[in-house]
Amino acid sequence: MSDHSGSRFDSARRGAGSFLSNALSAIVIMVGVLAVMWGVEVVDYLDDGALDREFGIVGLNPDGLVGILFAPFLHVGFGHLMANSLPLLVLGFLAAVRGVRKFLWASLIIILIGGLGTWLTSPGVITVGASGLVFGYFGFVLARGLFDRRLVDILIGIGVAVAYYSILWGLLPTQQGISWQGHLFGLIGGVVAAWALRRRPSATPYA
Repeated sequence: MSDHSGSRFDSARRGAGSFLSNALSAIVIMVGVLAVMWGVEVVDYLDDGALDREFGIVGLNPDGLVGILFAPFLHVGFGHLMANSLPLLVLGFLAAVRGVRKFLWASLIIILIGGLGTWLTSPGVITVGASGLVFGYFGFVLARGLFDRRLVDILIGIGVAVAYYSILWGLLPTQQGISWQGHLFGLIGGVVAAWALRRRPSATPYA
């Protein structure tokens, strides 16, 4: 009779090591992203908001398409950036902790869907800010557990839903100067990313 306790212990140790490595990478990435955003905002402040006007999403303006890639890193002042920083750090970390590669692909999908949706539905309006990413990571973390059917991801999703459910009010067009379009399409982008990057079932070999 063979004893598998040693192999199970080794497997658990490797799993714990992988999780810690992913967690450290997730922290480094999100702190780095926020550092870039704060650095960009300092430059934008010194230049009287020129970066917002030049690289923001300008709805239905072909010149404003460039903002799809750059607008998430721009903000209308430090108060705007401060409001986004903590939820972006927490939700971005939770989105990245299960794997940096998927997180990077998810971020790209969220930025493209969120930005294009905002561009199509905000004619003549300049939109900047990371709130689309915040809503995107929220949607990604919620939907990931459902699509991957992993208990830990489902539990994380439930925790995020309980802690951040109030941000869903940002989907309503009730606040002047707040881009509900960016929030809505960011959320859609997160759900699409979770579906596109879902864990594929392995094929069952023939006997």
